[in-house]
Amino acid sequence: MSDLETFRKETRAWLEENCPKEMRDGAGGEENICWGGTEWTFQSEAQKIWLNRMAEKGWTVPHWPKEYGGGGLSKEEVKILKGEMRDMKARSPLESFGIWMLGPALLKYGTHEQKLHFLPPITRGEIRWCQGYSEPNAGSDLASLQCKCEDKGDHWLVNGQKIWTSYADESDWIFVLVRTDPQATKHNGISFILVDMRAEGVSTKPIKLISGKSPFCETFFDDVVVPKEHAPGVNAVVGDLNRGWDVAKYLLTHEREMISAGGGGLLGGRGLGEVAANEIGLEDGKLSDPMLRAKIAQAEIDGWSFLLTLERMKDEAKAGQGVGANSSMLKYYGTEFNKRRFELMMDSGGSEALEWEGERTKEGKLARGWLRTKANSIEGGTSEVQLNIIAKRILDLPGV
Repeated sequence: MSDLETFRKETRAWLEENCPKEMRDGAGGEENICWGGTEWTFQSEAQKIWLNRMAEKGWTVPHWPKEYGGGGLSKEEVKILKGEMRDMKARSPLESFGIWMLGPALLKYGTHEQKLHFLPPITRGEIRWCQGYSEPNAGSDLASLQCKCEDKGDHWLVNGQKIWTSYADESDWIFVLVRTDPQATKHNGISFILVDMRAEGVSTKPIKLISGKSPFCETFFDDVVVPKEHAPGVNAVVGDLNRGWDVAKYLLTHEREMISAGGGGLLGGRGLGEVAANEIGLEDGKLSDPMLRAKIAQAEIDGWSFLLTLERMKDEAKAGQGVGANSSMLKYYGTEFNKRRFELMMDSGGSEALEWEGERTKEGKLARGWLRTKANSIEGGTSEVQLNIIAKRILDLPGV
């Protein structure tokens, strides 16, 4: 315990000295996230300094091993670091699909050479990754994918299409599920391959959502040549050939955890009550609408309960128990809770919350965010699919 207290004091002192004042505002939202990558433009010099300092310390991904660019911290030390950052309202220095999804998959299934080649640039924010899973005819039934990958001796030849590829138009690399053995049963014959988005034959087309904006794209592969090795000893395929479904399933648990975590967060670092107070004001120190007060109080309690559940399951996973089907439970609840949160935000804002354009509402940020939450029920596996998994794998209910 004394060692952890020493770590806490040293961490607090380091953060106080190295976190720029501009990065201590607790700001959330898409516009304040640092995604990194070769195409990334920093919001400010402070954002750049914060990323570089944290990356040099290994604290952009503090739980990863030091040899792969992480901080090598224990789970207790990671909790302390996050708690100290939360107390000073420090922004996250870096977010990415490389951290949330590809990284865990590489740590489990990748070779030492693949980890050394790909993980450190992720922790430094030098490479931005996107995910190539869903296809026009392979969404919930992902194993039906048909994106073809042929062995051409010294390289792979990829042809096909992916859809709902988040940030594909801004990414440097993509991890893709491809069919390498068309004769195998559908869950077999699939491989997990890493592709440079700048390779000839890769193209993207944005998809606009009902919110008027979207990070989603269609991604096309037209005779894309992928070298068998991206560097000496660094294979393009992760895991065993034709066993990519194993990697895909493991990665999906992390994607669902990532999506569910959005449900437990606080909008822009603020609680619902604070936001509602700013929008509709207070009477005698409290919100005038008792029904709205009750809904917000319940949502705040549910939010903190959900965050504690997430923390407990992360501890269990790090203790070797794994997450498995529980990721579906987290994803479903996080999705529904996030939708409920935004419904409350819209209730709190009244008619002004429906404003679609204008500087006052930051181009309708709340309304667009509310509409965006509807996609939570689809991405990362639909809510219906998650309920089926929960029924079968957690509740052990009989099939139809």
